[in-house]
Amino acid sequence: MPVRAIRGATQLDADEREHLFARTRELVQEVLDANRVDTSSLISILFTCTPDLVSDFPAAAARELGLGDVPLMCATEIAVPGALPRVVRLMAHAELDVDRADVQHVYLHGATALRRDLAQ
Repeated sequence: MPVRAIRGATQLDADEREHLFARTRELVQEVLDANRVDTSSLISILFTCTPDLVSDFPAAAARELGLGDVPLMCATEIAVPGALPRVVRLMAHAELDVDRADVQHVYLHGATALRRDLAQ
């Protein structure tokens, strides 16, 4: 079974823990649904946050979706001047039997501006 990387991002309205959790859970669920990925097919998820998000870890929100046995990691994005603020990104690796071109990347809320070519 091929391993594919799935990208996604969402923008928060504010750096508040419950909001971060809600948007992260929404993003993870949309990525799984759009690609018909069963959690048993997930290999790992890398989350990044812009430096202005410090209320909690996105991985903690993903664990609430039942991903406790999936390796999850968080990191901080590079602080590029003028970059879109309050963004959580993810790169999920999964066993996915589709061509690379058929992977559905998910960009939600203000993060659609990051990749208009991929946003749904």
